[in-house]
Amino acid sequence: MASGWARDGAVQDQIDASIEDEVARARSRLGSGESAMTCDECGGDIPEARRKALPGIRLCVGCQSALEEQETTSNGINRRGSKDSQLR
Repeated sequence: MASGWARDGAVQDQIDASIEDEVARARSRLGSGESAMTCDECGGDIPEARRKALPGIRLCVGCQSALEEQETTSNGINRRGSKDSQLR
C-alpha cells in the first residue's frame, strides 16, 4: 500500500506497536504477589476464592467494580462526537 513518504510496511508496524502497547498496559494492571485479606478501600473481607483466583488483589468485588466503572467513564472517548455534531 503506497502512502506517500512512508516506507512499505510502515502502517503495519504502527498497528503492531499499538497492539504491543495495549498488551503491555493490560499486563501491568495484573496483580502479583500476596493478596490482601481485607479491602484497602473499605476494609471489608476479601473472600478466599477471590484471593486465590487473582494473585495480588487489594480490593473487594464492590470496590473493584466501582473503580473499573469510574475508569471506563472517565477514559471513554466519543470518537463520533465531532462527526455527529456536524450532522445536526
